Amino acid sequence: MRVGLSTFGLLAVWVAVVFFGTSEGWWKQPIAPRGDSTAWLAAATRAIDDGQAGNAVMAVIRDGAVHGVHAASVGTAVDADTVFQTASLSKWITAWGVMALVEQGGLDLDAPVSRYLKRWALPPGAFDNSQVTARRLLSHTAGLTDDLGYAGFAPGLPVPSLQAWLKQNADAAPGAKGRIEVGIEPGTAWRYSGGGYAVLQLLIEDLSGEPFEVYMQRAVLQPLGMVRSTFHWMPAQGTTLATFYGKDTQPAMHFRFPAVAASSLYTSVSDLTRFLQAHLPGKNGEPVGRGVLAPTTVAQMWQPSGWMYGQPIWGLGTMLYAGNRAGGFVVGHDGNNGPAINTAARLNPASGNGIVILETGTPLLATRLAGEWVFWETGRVDFLAFKLAVPGMLRWLGWGGLAIFVAVPGIAYCIRRRRRYWTCRGANH
Repeated sequence: MRVGLSTFGLLAVWVAVVFFGTSEGWWKQPIAPRGDSTAWLAAATRAIDDGQAGNAVMAVIRDGAVHGVHAASVGTAVDADTVFQTASLSKWITAWGVMALVEQGGLDLDAPVSRYLKRWALPPGAFDNSQVTARRLLSHTAGLTDDLGYAGFAPGLPVPSLQAWLKQNADAAPGAKGRIEVGIEPGTAWRYSGGGYAVLQLLIEDLSGEPFEVYMQRAVLQPLGMVRSTFHWMPAQGTTLATFYGKDTQPAMHFRFPAVAASSLYTSVSDLTRFLQAHLPGKNGEPVGRGVLAPTTVAQMWQPSGWMYGQPIWGLGTMLYAGNRAGGFVVGHDGNNGPAINTAARLNPASGNGIVILETGTPLLATRLAGEWVFWETGRVDFLAFKLAVPGMLRWLGWGGLAIFVAVPGIAYCIRRRRRYWTCRGANH
């Protein structure tokens, strides 16, 4: 009995130490001395040059201003003005478009989205669709159990209308059903939903009376000075689209998507830097939001609305990566899509520091490096970096648990044998 209790007690301690050590970064070291932006930029530059297999552009922001930019490519050169397709990072900018409608009084965040949708309706499901609201769609708590898949449409193939795509996704990934369902009671759990942002795209069009791309240009991109950004890519003079690369460093296909709000903003590092700066007071007194959103609305988007394992991870359209030790969060968004697109943006509103990385060809390079930035900035492991560390954590748990199961009974057996030996010697004397 004692051996069993000791074994399970040590196992519990081991699990706690490994879990909290991984989540809190107990044995993790920053890649550069904290507070030294120049050293961090140099370390991140080396990481990009050593790790990228396609192209990448990074900007580091210090106190609201660009501190440094680095670009690298195996082919055609890229720079801060080169346009990349950003995958799911698009959702953060889309959320500003939604909140602009809220400020104008046309959208109630807590009203059923069915009140606003004119050309498509959520299909009947196991739960009440009237509980699906814009607030819950923004925070991935609307109960949508997406099974859409975002394989995309190859060049030359017609891209269907959004409402036709929502009825039955024609580019569903292998094994996906290709439709949206309300499979979880809305408001009870967080579950990532690209389909939720496709619904928000349709909602924006039905409320504004404009195509989504036109509305976003007018309401968000142009007022913020994001002159190289669009949700509808067409080659323009002075604008270069980065070559898409696969993991084999070979040029890859440029896929297109009907649900552009969720997956297909085209932007540059310079434009995305302006977007991050719009979350901060300007150097010349420009307000947070730059007139597109009120400062109070921007702050509202940083408030926790989605939780995982009891931890706040999502606001309204933005990820909450980690606490910033100032009562708030490091905010931003990542994007990841085939063939090997990875984008990341992080901002600490308390310090005015941030990072933007757009790249193709190296899966998760941007996310990993942005996670290193969060740890360097705050001393905390962001939730995406923790997810990436889970396989290693499980290996440590497995090997450590096996060692405990073997060692504790073995040690107990040796102690018993030793006691018997000395007991026998004592009896013989």
